[in-house]
Amino acid sequence: MSPNQPPELPPGVVLYVRDGCHVCEQFLLELEIEYGPAVESLQVVDVDSDVELAVQFGLRVPVLARAGEVVCEGFYDATRVRQALAV
Repeated sequence: MSPNQPPELPPGVVLYVRDGCHVCEQFLLELEIEYGPAVESLQVVDVDSDVELAVQFGLRVPVLARAGEVVCEGFYDATRVRQALAV
């Protein structure tokens, strides 16, 4: 990767959101700024699309997970995201 090229996202990264959540939208924007076109490979899941997910995450969205492990939730923590998603 060249210094000007954004990092890639590893497989198995999921962003759990809720439709209409401005914090979720901001979180996704931060990911887009950091990872550029690689964000297209990100799986974005609306927790309200599944009752179990809605119960599991409640009001905790946004939640970024990698391989089922929570990376960060509620706000974009750039340091934690970079460390957890390093390829």
